[in-house]
This record gives sequence, structure tokens and C-alpha cells, in this order.
Amino acid sequence: MTARNLVRLALAGSVSLAAFAAPALAQDISSPNKASDSASDGIIVTGSRIKQDPAKSALPLQIISNAEIQQNGISSPEQLTMFLTSNGSGADNLAANADVTTGAQRGTNGLSSANLRGQGSAATLVLLNSRRVAAHGLSGSAVDVNQIPFAAIDRIEVLKDGASAIYGTDAIGGVINYITKKNYTGIGATGFVDIPEQGGGEIYNLSGIVGYGDLGTNGFNVMAAVSYRWNKGLRGDQRSFVNTNQPINGLAVDTRGTPIATIFSIGSNAFQTPNGTLTGGLTLTAPNGGNAASGGINVLDLPGGAGCTSMDGGQEYDWALWNSPNNFYACAWDTGRAAVLQQPIETLTYYARGTAAVGGSEAYVEVTGSKADSAKRFSHNQLSSNTTSLPIAYPLNSLTKTTYDSVFNSLRSAFSGNPAQVAALDARYGLPIAFRYRCIPCDVREYTTESETFRVAGGIEGPLPFDRWDYRVGASYATSSVTSQLGTGYHYRGTLSTGASDPNAPIAPGATAPGLVGLINSGILNPFSVTQSAAALAGLQAISAEGATLYGGRYKTFQADASISGPLFALPGGDAQVAAGVDYRRETYEFNGSAAAAATAPVIFNAAFDNVNALTPKNRTVKAVYAEVSLPIIDMLEVTGAIRLDDYSGFGSTTNPKISAKFQPADWLMFRGSYSTGFRVPSFNQIFNGITESPYSGSDLADPVKCPGGVPTSAFNSGQPCAQIRPNIWNGGTADLGPETAKMMSLGVVLRPLPRWSLTADWWDIKADNTIQLLTLRQLIDNAALFPERFIRDGAGNVQVLDQRWINAGARKTRGIDFALRGSVDLRDSRTLSLGFDGTLLLEKKEKLTQAAPWSASQIGVFTFAGDLGLRWKHNAWLTLSNDDFSATLTQIHRAGYANQKLPGIASGAVVRPGFNPQVEAYTIYNFALSYTGLAPNYKLTLGVRNMFNNDPPFAISYDGNSGAGSSWEPRVADPRGRSFTVQVEVKF
Repeated sequence: MTARNLVRLALAGSVSLAAFAAPALAQDISSPNKASDSASDGIIVTGSRIKQDPAKSALPLQIISNAEIQQNGISSPEQLTMFLTSNGSGADNLAANADVTTGAQRGTNGLSSANLRGQGSAATLVLLNSRRVAAHGLSGSAVDVNQIPFAAIDRIEVLKDGASAIYGTDAIGGVINYITKKNYTGIGATGFVDIPEQGGGEIYNLSGIVGYGDLGTNGFNVMAAVSYRWNKGLRGDQRSFVNTNQPINGLAVDTRGTPIATIFSIGSNAFQTPNGTLTGGLTLTAPNGGNAASGGINVLDLPGGAGCTSMDGGQEYDWALWNSPNNFYACAWDTGRAAVLQQPIETLTYYARGTAAVGGSEAYVEVTGSKADSAKRFSHNQLSSNTTSLPIAYPLNSLTKTTYDSVFNSLRSAFSGNPAQVAALDARYGLPIAFRYRCIPCDVREYTTESETFRVAGGIEGPLPFDRWDYRVGASYATSSVTSQLGTGYHYRGTLSTGASDPNAPIAPGATAPGLVGLINSGILNPFSVTQSAAALAGLQAISAEGATLYGGRYKTFQADASISGPLFALPGGDAQVAAGVDYRRETYEFNGSAAAAATAPVIFNAAFDNVNALTPKNRTVKAVYAEVSLPIIDMLEVTGAIRLDDYSGFGSTTNPKISAKFQPADWLMFRGSYSTGFRVPSFNQIFNGITESPYSGSDLADPVKCPGGVPTSAFNSGQPCAQIRPNIWNGGTADLGPETAKMMSLGVVLRPLPRWSLTADWWDIKADNTIQLLTLRQLIDNAALFPERFIRDGAGNVQVLDQRWINAGARKTRGIDFALRGSVDLRDSRTLSLGFDGTLLLEKKEKLTQAAPWSASQIGVFTFAGDLGLRWKHNAWLTLSNDDFSATLTQIHRAGYANQKLPGIASGAVVRPGFNPQVEAYTIYNFALSYTGLAPNYKLTLGVRNMFNNDPPFAISYDGNSGAGSSWEPRVADPRGRSFTVQVEVKF
């Protein structure tokens, strides 16, 4: 019997047992989980191995209860992560990775991750019941929080401090520890819906939990939980704020691939266009002096044409904004409307646990797993004629003559004022027309991703035969397997890289050659029409590559650990406590290429295969010892020290200490602080990935050697010093990449002026050295003197390649203050008014690219395409009024603004757009939830409104001219769904 079948059997048995026992297990809906630890005895909290009262901890620990989660309308781990003010604003959620991705974002299909303190998802440790879970099977570094069994969660502990002295690698930004229920009895079920007012992006969730046996009374407990969550997709064209055609505001897309093709000039191809193309080599002068033939001509934009806006999503190409005068007669198309704003994802999670008293100890086994199916959908493929890999052109034949002549005559008429140019055009009549075409009938591009995780853990803990000494022994095994396939929008190309026909590609009915090349060059598919014949649609279906595997990866981790803890000796403030332990971990990562990209397989056009990164299983072992001691020197002062020695195969050993202290001169006042060091090792793919080379198609780079500042002011290939450059980009691993190290400090104060009231403020500082990063292209351009080896030039000194592979570069420092307020007051008629506030103020965010270099200017609120935006201020505030039967909660979520992106024309000062705002406005929304338990015993109904005032995301220029991703809003900050209505029904027996 397989492990999966065993899990299913265990779940079925648990459900049956609990259902049989239900009448005897009824309990209050508000307290379904009986704690196995006494609060007075202390518990093990995240960031320590010594039992303590979390309310008196020297650590900046945020504990989020189930009630707090429900009050704020949070229904998934991803939503919880984005709710945390201590979480960064990077590309760590599904919405931020729904479009075309490049660089570090490749391999994030289906991934939602945490990013505490803005240190990166690989520098945030995610635990389940204080043990590691497997990293995402594709990325091999960050943990996918979608795998967390949310239905079984009792609380979440967020340690906003470094913890490498306790846990080892990755705990630089902090730790998120999901703690499950451990002594649940009864049956519970929850149904949840979240319906946006404007449609699209609906969320549904069903979950159930069962448990039998009480540890204190029966000596055992078994429980199981299962949850099914369905997020429907939200398309860009379903929200009016998605609009890249806002030239007055400084935003326009840099694409000439349009549903009515743009005519281009290319040379000859020996296989498909031996005599060249219609406008190949011609000069057709535009009114602004540019050569329209080289920049692209759309017949809609010519004098007398229907206009670019006659196409759905069409717009005039803004040549001034992109410093591209040759593109005067080109049209553009809004790619952002074709991408999903929220990826559709269906997630099944399950969790089962059995705990038994063995003598004075507790032994447990738990199994958890998940299966998630997601789909990222983005703009339709752009088909661009070239002389090698895609030698397509629109021919003149009996199928095409009407359209061909119409296009030709439009060109002839537009340039009739220049007889020499018209004569040159007439001489080329009959040659095929080269073009750039947004293939709407090909459908949107889609990657479907299946993610499966499995984890089994077991252990035993209890007292040693010494007064108040305890032991803990445990082990876990976890895997994450992820496979991505091509969905709609991908087709067999029909040619090899040389331009010769691909003998393995299918031939569409009626075509004379295989793949897309054959379908277009036969004239069956018409790029100059928004409607297509039945033959063209049938041909696209015949050459579709839907279902081909893109790539897959698998990550496995085995961990075993043992520890002891107890008192050493008495001190004036109490007993000195000590904990010590050993830890062993073995990690394995493999990445599978696709058979569809093998040498004998037909070539699929524009599919982002990563066969160059295929890895046979790579292993890494970690052996560690650690110790921790807590010294209550006097009643008011306690000092805690910890140290951990890790030995990593391939990296050697590292020792990381931590010291923390708390000083409490009065019951209502406590000061606390800590200092620690930390580290994170590179992921497998950051070391072992091969080199991928891709062309850069943006218009915002110039050679910094020839053009100080690297901001272009003239067109590509214009011969000017500040001409646009379009080099190839190298991405991939670096074999000699080393670990990143960090030093962390914090100082805080805790005020408890009244019972049930507390206020905390914690200053923190993180300085990371030898940072593992991908330098952005702009960083390379701005710092060319520091990294000349990253500019690969030809014999004439022209930049041919920019090397953007992983690098250990310089240092990073981040500093801020966290604030938290909790309080409640009793009112008349058994009512209670409670409030909460969490805020994070970012004081400093800087970097330097070498140790000898000066620190950069402040990066707080500075736009980047994929990194952390570094918002200066974030806060969540909520107010709850409750009594025995109901509670009503109003929540405010606020995220500060930041610097807007400047497109090349504005950045160079060549153009001024009156509506351009250099600052993205702040994002603030309000949520409301009303819960009522008085309808029937054991039932709870919660009604809510998210984004009460239906605030759109603020206008932000997130469009990337290189990849074509992004549009007019920022998914790292805002929720695109708008006002939505939630209903949740809970029942517990």
C-alpha cells in the first residue's frame, strides 16, 4: 500500500470514528481545542527551546489566533502573509507572478511565499509545528505556504527577529511557525464564500475537522482535518483600472505586436523568403523624420486608416514616451488586459495527527499533504517575422490577394508624396509582407501547474528522571513535487533554429509546410484581420502544443533532532534554564527538463523550456549542535544566550550566536533587546543552473561607457552614443556562490498600563553581507565600472550580452520599528470593545554592490520590477464590539505610496506628460465582519464586506518593456478584486 493510500485510509478512519462519537463530544464552538500545556508551566515558543510565558518573552513574537484571522476575513495562508505588516512588498504572491516572468521569478509557478523584513522569501523560515517543511519543488528555496493545512491551525507565531542560533539557515528575516490543534475533540465544518461585486476572482472554501479522545482523560487523541479551496481567476479585462493606454499619465506599452499586424522590414531567408520581403531594405520617411519601415507600420495608423483604437485593446504607439521615432506609424496593444490579475487555483490540504500518553511522555505521529492546481495566463503570443527561427511572412496568392492588395495600397497611398519611395515599393510588389502580430486566435498563453506536497513527522517528548528536566526527540520527512505544463496559446513552430523545416512538427490541413510557419506562409492564417476562417482555426487546433510538459522539480528534506531542557541552578531571579540539542537534515533537489524540448521533438514556439537547467538529484547534508541558556539574574533582569554550530556539506561550518535580554522594573514596563548573527546558503538552482540566453527587447537601456548614465535618448541602431541597446541577457547559476551572512539587532519596550492593554515598540536592524542576488539590468548599467566583466562586448566594443547570473555582491542594510497595540474595555450589557493595531515603519533600506563601494541612496519606496518596494509605512488597525452572541469588527489596512516608474522619454527629459505623478498614492481599504452565534446551538454565522468603499488599486506604472509584463497597478501591494462580500458558516459538535 502506498503512502498516499495510507493517508486516505487514516483520514477515512478518523472521520468515521469521530462521526460515531459525535453525540458524546459536543463542546462550545468558541473553544474547540483543549490545550495540553498549562500556561503557568510555560510553553516552547518560536525562537527558543526553553519553556516560558510568551507574554513575558524577550523576543518580538506576534501570536495570531484563529479568532483574529476570522475577524479580518483571512481565508488562506497567502492572505495572512500579505496581511502582516512585517512582511515585505516583493513579488511573493500568485498575483505578482501571473504574467511573464524573468530572472529570479522564473520557476515560481504556483508559489506563494513569505518575505519577512523584506529580506527575501529564501531568508524567511517557515515551520509547521516547529519543524521545517519542504521548499517549493520548482524554486528549490522558498516554501509554498499554500501547502499549510489552514483548517487545522490553532495559531500562528511570527518571530520578528533572527533565529539562526536556534534553527540554522534561512532565519534572517524571521520565522513564521504554523501551530496546529493538538487535542481537538468533536466535529467541525466550515463553509466560506467571497464574492466580488464586479465579478471574477470568487473564492470558495470548504473544510472539516474531527477529533476523538482527550489526552488528559483518555490518554490519547486522534484528529484529522481536510480543506478544499477554490480561487477563480480574475482577468485583466474584468477591471477598468487595468489600462496601459494612459499616455497623458506617462504610461504606454512598448509592443508593436497587435491583433492587426504591424508591417516590418526584414531581410531574406533561404528557406522561406529567398527574395526578401515587401519593405525589406526600404526607407519610408515618417513626418517626425523616423524611418517607418524599420520601426513598423500599422495600416490602421496611416492617414485615412481606421485608427489603432478600432482594435479592442489597441492604442497608438507612443514613440515619444519610448524614445523611438522610427515607430511613428506603429500601433500598440494593451497586454495587461490579457493577463490574469488573480491566478485560478484549486487547493486540497489534509492533516491527521495521533497523540498518545506513554508513561509520563507524549508520543505523536502527524501526516499532512496538499495538492494544488493553478494556472497563470498572460498575453497572447507575439509572432514576429525574422530570418531564422520564425521565418514567417504574409504571401501573395489566391487566398490572400484581397488582403495583400489592401495593405499594399494603404502603404502606397500613405507615402505617395515621395515618388522615389513609392517607386521602390512598387518594384517589390508580390514579395511577402513581414510583420509583428499578436495572435488573438491562438488564445492567451497558459501554464498549468500541479503542486503536491507530503509530510510525515513523529516524535516523543516528556520528563527525564531529573527534577523538571524534559526531552524531545523527533523526525520528519517532507517532499514537494511541482510540474508545469503548457496550456492554451502554444503551437508547434514548424522550423528548426536554422530556419529549415522541422520534420517532426505537425502540418495543418491545407498548409504546405509544418507548424505556425506553414499555416501563415500558406496564407491560411491572416494576421491582418481580427476574424479568421474556419480553416485557420482548425489549423491552429491541429498544431496546438497544449498538454506538453514544460518542466518539473522535486524537493525532499529529512530531519531528525533531539533536545533536552531543564533548570541548572538557582539565581536571585529564579532558576537558570538550559536547553541543548542536535539536529540532522538531508535535502535533495532535482529539476526535470521536458521531453518536448528534446532534440528529436518538434519545436514549440516561445515556450520557456528550462532543459539547460535540468538537474539530476543533488544532495546536501546538515549536522548541527546547539545550546541555549536563560539566566534570571535578578527579578527584573533576565539574559538569554544561544549558539548553534552548523556543518554544511559543500560549504563548511558556521557558528551563529544570539544574546537577548529583558529588563522589567515594573509589572507594567519591560525593555527587551537582542543581537544575533545568521546565514543562508544558496539554493541548489542558484548554484547548479545552466546559462539561458534571451534577447532583450526593452527600450530603456544605453551603453553606460558611451552614454554616461545609460539612459537612451535616440533610437536603436541610430549610431548615436546614447542609442538604445538590446543585448542578449544571460541568466543562470553560479558554481562558486557562497553563503549570505547577516547581523541582526533589536531593542524594544513593552507597556502594560492596564489589565488587557499592551503597547509594544521594537526597533530592529539587519545588515547582510555577501548578499546573494540577481543584479537588475539598471543596477548593472548604473555600476558598469564595478562589474565590467558582466558586459560582454564584440570587437568594436558594442555590448552583445549582459551577464545577469547570480552573484555574491556587497551588502544590504535594513532598519525599522514595529509597533503593536492591543486593548479591550468592558461596556454595559456584557459588551466588550477591543482594538488592535500593528504597524511597521521602515527607517533605512540601502545596499552597496561591493564591500568597498559606498552605500547607495535610500531605497525606501523606490520602484523595482521584481524586488521589494520597501514601503516606508504599513499598518493594520481594527476595532471589535462583542458580547456573548455577536461580534462586529472594522479593519483598516494601509500601505504607503512609493516612487513611480519613469518610462524612457520621461526619464531622459525628452517629454513631459502633465498627468504623470512621480509618486504612487497610498493604498487604504476598510473591511467589516459581523459574527453571530445566536441562531442555533453550535452554529456561527459571519457576514463580511472586504474593501467596503470599493477602492481601486492606485495607479502605478508596473509595465516592463522587456518582458511585456505588468500594467497600471501593483500586485505586490494591492488586491485587484475590489469590494467583495463574504459569508462563513461554522458548525461544531
